[in-house]
Amino acid sequence: MITKTEATPGPMPGVESREQMNIVIVGHVDHGKSTVVGRLLADTGSLPQGKLDSVRKECQRTGKPFEYAFLLDALSDEQDQGITIDTARCFFKTARRDYIIIDAPGHIEFLKNMISGAARAEAAALIIDAKEGVRENSRRHGYILSMLGIRQVVVCVNKMDLVGNSEEHFKRIEAEYRTFLSDIGAVSPKQFIPIAAINGENLATRAAAMPWYRGPTLLETLDGFAKAKTRVDQPLRMPVQAVYKFTSHGDDRRIISGRIDAGRVKIGDKVVFSPSNKTSLIKSIEGFNTTARSEIDAGWSTGFTLAEEIYITRGEIMSHAEHAPLVSTRLRANLIWLGKKPFVQGRDYKIKIGTVASSVRIHKLVKVIDASERGGELIKDHVGRHDVADIILECRQPIPFDLIGDCEATGRFVIVDGYDVAGGGIVTASVADAQDDLRSEARMRDFNWVKGGVSVTDRATRFGHRSGLIMFVGKAGVGKHRYARLLEKALFAGGRQSYMLDGTNVLMGVDHDLSVDTARAELVRRFGEVVHILVDAGMLVVSTTNAIGLADHGAVQALIGDTPSIVVEIDPSGASTAPCDLRIRGNEPEAEVVSRIVELMASRRIITDAG
Repeated sequence: MITKTEATPGPMPGVESREQMNIVIVGHVDHGKSTVVGRLLADTGSLPQGKLDSVRKECQRTGKPFEYAFLLDALSDEQDQGITIDTARCFFKTARRDYIIIDAPGHIEFLKNMISGAARAEAAALIIDAKEGVRENSRRHGYILSMLGIRQVVVCVNKMDLVGNSEEHFKRIEAEYRTFLSDIGAVSPKQFIPIAAINGENLATRAAAMPWYRGPTLLETLDGFAKAKTRVDQPLRMPVQAVYKFTSHGDDRRIISGRIDAGRVKIGDKVVFSPSNKTSLIKSIEGFNTTARSEIDAGWSTGFTLAEEIYITRGEIMSHAEHAPLVSTRLRANLIWLGKKPFVQGRDYKIKIGTVASSVRIHKLVKVIDASERGGELIKDHVGRHDVADIILECRQPIPFDLIGDCEATGRFVIVDGYDVAGGGIVTASVADAQDDLRSEARMRDFNWVKGGVSVTDRATRFGHRSGLIMFVGKAGVGKHRYARLLEKALFAGGRQSYMLDGTNVLMGVDHDLSVDTARAELVRRFGEVVHILVDAGMLVVSTTNAIGLADHGAVQALIGDTPSIVVEIDPSGASTAPCDLRIRGNEPEAEVVSRIVELMASRRIITDAG
C-alpha cells in the first residue's frame, strides 16, 4: 500500500504554506532552554488562544511562580519535577518562514531523547547559563550536534542579567566554548548571542541593557540560516523492507517494497541494489486501491515490480546506478554510547542502517571524548556510557551506506547490544579493507554484465534451490576432498545442481599462463571469478583447495556479491578460532557431516528443505 510519511508536520492552521525549518534547542539542564522557547512563542504571537491563561492557572495549582518554560513543559509530571523529559514540538513564525522548534531535554539521563529530537533538526540553538558557565552537557551537546551533521548552530549565553550584563563575562564564555569545540573537531557556531530570556532581551528585540552587543538577535540569526536541501533532491535511496509474491491468489507479481528515504524514481529507470549489485528496470509502481502512477519520490512507502525478476532480500538499498551508495565492511563514524554496559573491543554487536542489520565490532578507537572533563579527549580501550567517540567499525559482511553529508537517511546508524539500542552515530568515511578493490571490480563487472535469457529466479524455480558456495578449508590431508565429494554426490542425488570445483583444476587451467611467482591474490581473484560464473548459472558450488584459506574466503565472497556461502573448516587439533560456519575435526561420520551442512543450507534458504 502506498503511504506517505511526512518528515515534518504541515503548515500551521490558518497560515498559507510557507517555507518551514526545524530548529532544536539544547543545553545543560536548567540553563533556560524552555524559557527561551516559551518567550519566542509569546514574542512572535504564536501561542494558541488561551494557552497563556491555562499555564498561569496550572502554576497557581502547583504553587509555583509563572515561568515561560511552562508553556512547553506540558506534561504534569514534567512540571512537578521541573525538568523537560521529552522533546516538545511547537511552532512560531517570522516574516521569512515558519519554524518547527524542538525543545530537547538537558538532563543527562534523558540524553537519548535529546538525540532523537536533534536528529530531525536542520539547525540548532545551544543555551549556556551565563552564571554557571560551560557545563558537562554544554560540551556533550556541542559534540552531538556536530555528530548528527547539524552545521548551523547559534549559541545563546542566557541569564546575562545575573552577571550584570557583563561583556567581559560573555566573551570569556565564548572563548572557552569555541576552544573546546575546536579541540574536539566539532561544529563552529555561526554566532554567539548574549540574552536574558526571561526578559526577552536579544531574542526578538535588542537589549537596551547590553548596548555593547551589536550583533543580530536570535530571530535574525535563525532567519539567516539556509534551508536544508530537500530529500527529494538527493540521490535515490530505498532500503528494501520486504519482497512479496501472492502466488496463492493467482498473482505472479514479485513486489519489492520499502520506504523511499531520498530521491525519486519513475517507471523505466534503471536501478541497482546494493550490496548485491543486481540491476533491473522499474516496471511498475504498486499500491493497494490507489491511482496508478508513473513516478514517486521521498517520503512514500510503496512497492515496485521489475522488468526482470532478480533475487533481492531485505536490507539491500535500491538506487540509481550512477549514484549508488558506498559498500564496505569498514566505516568510520562519530558515535555516542548510551548503553549501560560499555562498548568494548573484541565483542560482536549489531549495526542497523536503513533495513540492514549486520554483526559489527570495533576495529579501531581513534579517540574517545568524555564531555564531563574539560580536557575532552581520553585514552581508553572502550567507549563508556555517555562517551562520544571517533571510531572505525568493522562488519562481518559488506553493507551499503552513505556519508552523512551525502545522504542523511543512510548515513546514520544505531548499535544494538542484545535487544537494546545502546548507541548511535553518523558515518563520516568509508575505510578500505582487504576486499575493497575486489568489490569495485565486481561492481563494475556486474553493472555491465551481459545477461542471458534465463533469469536467476527462473533457474531457482527449475532447480528447486538458489545458487550457493560451500567451501571446505583446512590444511592438506585433513579430508577436505572426501567430505566435498560426498556432499556433491548427496546434493546431486537429491535432484540439485551441484558441482565440485577444486582449486587445482583452476590452477592447471585458467591459471596455466601465470608464473610460479604470481601473487596469491591473483590466483584467488581468478578462482573467485570462476565461482561467480558457476553460481550465476544457478549451481551449488562445492569447493576445496589449499590455495584458498579462511583468510581468502572474504575475497571470494567479494566477487560473488550476495550469493550465500558456507565455510566448513576441518581442524583435527580443535584449536582454531577463525570465523567459520561449521568446524569439524575430520573424524566425524560422513553422513553426519553432510546432514549438518544440508541443514545449514536450509537455514540460509539456499535450499527449501533439508531432506
